[in-house]
Amino acid sequence: MADKVVTKREQEKKMVSQMIALYCKKKHGGKSVCLCKDCEALDRYARERSEKCPFMETKTFCSNCKIHCYKPEMREKIREVMRFSGPRMIFSHPIAAMHHVIATKKEKKKLEKEA
Repeated sequence: MADKVVTKREQEKKMVSQMIALYCKKKHGGKSVCLCKDCEALDRYARERSEKCPFMETKTFCSNCKIHCYKPEMREKIREVMRFSGPRMIFSHPIAAMHHVIATKKEKKKLEKEA
């Protein structure tokens, strides 16, 4: 079970970094490997939050978590990145995007059953 959590944590960190890189490239003219100063700070912060998340075993996405560990300012920044990058991920990272869609649908069904 611990290996599964480690893998899930690494996948989440990779996905958020890909989304931030896409956002930075399109919005700030950054290169895919070099983020601007603000996006680099956001990426570091998001990866740090994922690394310390105590709910990794049971959660799907931070937005569905009962506890929001992001500072309000950083939460707003990451939401902006997600809104922008989410729909565009299908073109730059199609497999990761499909995985996200499937996981979202499963989580929605699970939440409906619990309600």
